[in-house]
Amino acid sequence: MNKLKKAAWLGLVIPAATLFLQACVPVVATGAATGASVAYDRRTTGSVIDDQGIEFKASYAIYNNKEIYNQSHINVTSYNGVVLLTGETPSESLKQKVTAEVKAIPKVRRIHNELAIAAPSALPSRSSDAWITSKIKAKMTTDENTDPFHVKVVTERGVVYLMGMVSHAEADQAVNIVRNSAGVQRVVKIFEYTD
Repeated sequence: MNKLKKAAWLGLVIPAATLFLQACVPVVATGAATGASVAYDRRTTGSVIDDQGIEFKASYAIYNNKEIYNQSHINVTSYNGVVLLTGETPSESLKQKVTAEVKAIPKVRRIHNELAIAAPSALPSRSSDAWITSKIKAKMTTDENTDPFHVKVVTERGVVYLMGMVSHAEADQAVNIVRNSAGVQRVVKIFEYTD
């Protein structure tokens, strides 16, 4: 290959490779971040993957049941095979149908159905709940006795649900942080204790 053709070929290949690699950086960074969080999690890697699968399968089952989906607002959170259902549905019978849908999913060990019998919440209520959750997680991050990676925080209608694998002392500290946060109506512990 003569020098001119070689220079033209490199002029095309190098920018194309650079663009391709730049597109890969977020994927590699995300994979590394996920790997780091899994390595730090008290659950096994298999349990973390199982929990993600449970959440996906439960959401998909609820979506496919149009009777439930069209009338309800439902959030599914799984931690170590323990499933928390939050949100709103208009009747007790639909609430029980949601439980039945989730119970059929493999690797679900326990279900906490905290669905309220009510119309689906409005966007301002959901935004307030998200704000409460983020404030609590920020407080946990700055507290030297609480590890935000070991406590999952879910807020629905001002009620804060705490999940995770923690010691009794860690649970007490997390509850104390939540109780001293503005907008919290009630705290519900769904912990598994390590001690």
